[in-house]
Amino acid sequence: MKLCSVKLNDGFLMPMLGLGTSAPSKVAKSDVEEAVMKAIDVGYRHFDSAYFYLNEEEIGRAIWKKIADGSVKREDIFYTSKLWGTFFRPELVLTSLETSLRKLQLSYVDLYLIHFPVPLKPGEELFPKDRNGELIFDTVDFCTTWEAMERCKDAGLAKSIGVSNFNRKQLERILNKPGLKYKPVCNQVECHPYLNQSKLLEFCKSQDIVLTAYAALGSNSGKEWVSKNNPVLLEDPVLNAIAARHRRTPAQVALRYQLQRGVVALAKSFNPKRIQENFQVLDFQLTPEDMDTLDGLNRNMRYFVDTVPADPLALGALMSCAQTLLALQGHPM
Repeated sequence: MKLCSVKLNDGFLMPMLGLGTSAPSKVAKSDVEEAVMKAIDVGYRHFDSAYFYLNEEEIGRAIWKKIADGSVKREDIFYTSKLWGTFFRPELVLTSLETSLRKLQLSYVDLYLIHFPVPLKPGEELFPKDRNGELIFDTVDFCTTWEAMERCKDAGLAKSIGVSNFNRKQLERILNKPGLKYKPVCNQVECHPYLNQSKLLEFCKSQDIVLTAYAALGSNSGKEWVSKNNPVLLEDPVLNAIAARHRRTPAQVALRYQLQRGVVALAKSFNPKRIQENFQVLDFQLTPEDMDTLDGLNRNMRYFVDTVPADPLALGALMSCAQTLLALQGHPM
């Protein structure tokens, strides 16, 4: 099956189905490497990672192994990385990207995103904290960070640039920034039938910004940064009934739902069977009634903000702190 793509506002093409690579600490880095190689064999060409995920060396090795055996060429791969909050100062943005490129053994990334609209104190710690254990934020305006992102694009180190976890007001701050050279090509956010982001999607479409869905299959309580009380999306009876009618898995239906809305979907799995199953979403169509029913599942429920885990590397810790900071700024997530 040939993977469909969407044209970004700078003219580049982005495959609409990608493999997400963030993983709980219990997942071995070697498993990430194997998953990427399996995904390339299956047909995936879009891979999403970040400085924060601490797995770019393994992903780079996987990509180069598949290039070496003739499976793909570099230009076949669409690779996304992200700028972490401790690198928001303009003079550090290029440094961060170059660090990722060295780990990946690549000369450019296809897409570089601001990971969160929240600056953190620069330094070696991913989560810099004071003596009371509180996160130390920085005072950098992300509009200034965006100017450094534009320079990364001009230098050819990132073909396209965008943002992640931005709400409408934060997007508008960049779009309305005096002297804007490139507007974001995409906004990557949590998005699934329980959180369909319909208003944000409508706004992004009006601005020719692609919405990319992480946690497109929901998430489970086995991950340390996820709430233990939320229902499991893939066990939803309505989703399962639609899947049964189409003789598909609930995950395939959840992914197909996003593609038909014009949303780029990231499917995350390290299981070879599920990696293959999740790719098989291009040869069936949900009916308008199916789409309306899935829209009706929305309950504005997030998997990624309800807990602050003890593990300082867990993404939920920043999500919760970011939510608090943004609320103080009048920009709730």
